[in-house]
Amino acid sequence: MTTSSRFAVAVHILTLLAQADGPVPSSMIAGSVGTNPALIRRLVGALIEAGFVTTTMGSTGGAMLARPATDITLLEVFRSVETTALITLHQSAPNPACMVGREITGALRHVADRAQAAMDATLAEVTIAGMLADVEHAAQRRKR
Repeated sequence: MTTSSRFAVAVHILTLLAQADGPVPSSMIAGSVGTNPALIRRLVGALIEAGFVTTTMGSTGGAMLARPATDITLLEVFRSVETTALITLHQSAPNPACMVGREITGALRHVADRAQAAMDATLAEVTIAGMLADVEHAAQRRKR
C-alpha cells in the first residue's frame, strides 16, 4: 500500500510557474522539485490536459500557467492528478459470515466519505496563488 506524491509535485510545479515571469523549462522545474525532467514532462502533460498549464517550444520555451493562479484550487489539482480516493475500501469482499466482515464496509464507507468531504472542502479553499503567498511568506521569515 503506497501513497502517491503526484499531488505534491503538481502543486510544486504550479506554484513555481505562478512565480515565474515566463516559460519555465522542464529541466528547471525538475531541479526545483528534485527529480528528473522526464517525470516532470509526464506530470506537466496531465496539467495541460486539465487546463492548468500551456507550453511553448523552442530555446526559450517551457511551461507556464494557462489560467490565473487565483483561479486554480488545490481540489482541482488533486482531482486532475490523483486516481484514488483518500481512503479506499477492501480490495476483496470481507467474510459475510462474520459480523465485522459483514458490516465493516458500510461503517468504513461512512467515515471515508466524511474524511473525503473534509479534505475536499479544505483543498477547495486554497489556490495556487495562496500557496505562492505562503511560500513567499516562509522565505521572508527565513531571511530574518
